[in-house]
Amino acid sequence: MIELSLELFLLLAAAGFAAGFIDSIAGGGGLITLPALMLAGIPPAQALATNKVQGVFGAATAAISYASRGLVDLRSQWKPALIAGIAGAVGAALVSYLPTDQLRLVLPVILIAIAAFFAFKPGLDDLDRVQRVAPAAFALTAVPLIGFYDGFLGPGAGSFYMIAFVTLAGYGVLKATAHTKLLNFASNLGALLAFVVVGQPLWLLGIVMGAAQIGGAMLGARLASRIGARLIKPLLVATSAALALRLIWQMV
Repeated sequence: MIELSLELFLLLAAAGFAAGFIDSIAGGGGLITLPALMLAGIPPAQALATNKVQGVFGAATAAISYASRGLVDLRSQWKPALIAGIAGAVGAALVSYLPTDQLRLVLPVILIAIAAFFAFKPGLDDLDRVQRVAPAAFALTAVPLIGFYDGFLGPGAGSFYMIAFVTLAGYGVLKATAHTKLLNFASNLGALLAFVVVGQPLWLLGIVMGAAQIGGAMLGARLASRIGARLIKPLLVATSAALALRLIWQMV
């Protein structure tokens, strides 16, 4: 049985708030919370499961906040969200059966490419652009692939959803962020349901961090809705680059 002091609980709650703020805008909140949980001495499987508990709160809050501002139609997006949830559950269920080493080697390169894309590609703003893939095809290809990854490994899933919405669905940056949070919530929830069986999450800690995530996500979504691409793009570049550097550091 893991016992955490009040001070550690408060520090982890602060990490949850910061993660909720960053994740609601650009993704990458797990870059803060998962290392914090593991530094607290929680075993990796339990840390992953607990991280999904608190992550669901933040993603749900951001998704609802964006939807309330008319940036995403929940009624038309329930099918992609359901697909993301199922894919996330499958990914989480297969964590202990599939090798992750090769994926970890490729992931930093992909994240650096995402950071460079949003940093240097001209014309990325909040205006929609040419749609390259039909909604049904997008829901049956990009959504389950990223949802599976979110449950299976996780880091950078929000960035992958973002770039898919921008490059394939033709969404503007703010609209892509709003839809990313909905799918992020779904794949997080699916993964959590699977982790409940195999990971034994620390529910009290996850709920405390989740409550802090709600505050951070509400603030982040409000700022992103007002400022749009001018806030989202630099934060997305920074979080993708930081996550890539962290993964490279782990391999050294």
